[in-house]
Amino acid sequence: MSSNKELRLALYMAAVLFVVGTVCYAAFPAKKHEQPVRIMFKTLAGKVLFDHKAHTSEKGYALSCQDCHHHPEGDDASASACGECHINSEDKAPAPEKCLECHDSGDFEGVALTKKTDAFHQQCDNCHEKADAGPREKEKRCNWCHNM
Repeated sequence: MSSNKELRLALYMAAVLFVVGTVCYAAFPAKKHEQPVRIMFKTLAGKVLFDHKAHTSEKGYALSCQDCHHHPEGDDASASACGECHINSEDKAPAPEKCLECHDSGDFEGVALTKKTDAFHQQCDNCHEKADAGPREKEKRCNWCHNM
């Protein structure tokens, strides 16, 4: 008889704990980061894991958002993904709508926008050369970011 009471008590406590846990989980959702902590870029040369925290924290490179991102308004809130303007086409494609929010279409006549991959390589290589970070040999430099 007592084992039946103990079983009921255990089930009752499990139900109460389940309800309390569910309520606590719903009441305190995880904080969403303002910017992605890490981004995985899938490329033909292998995946590239970009860590925002390593680049923006004081213990890392201590860069501001504006050191890498194009901000016509000059504030971090206007950050846009590189792929919104830098595309992967070889032709002289018209400027994307995002660019035309701040620029006139005449600004792009006869100008090919830098491809996204070229923009990444130029930005990353220039910065890491200045910081003297990473390997110097071209072959090792590719493997430093790209996981083959």
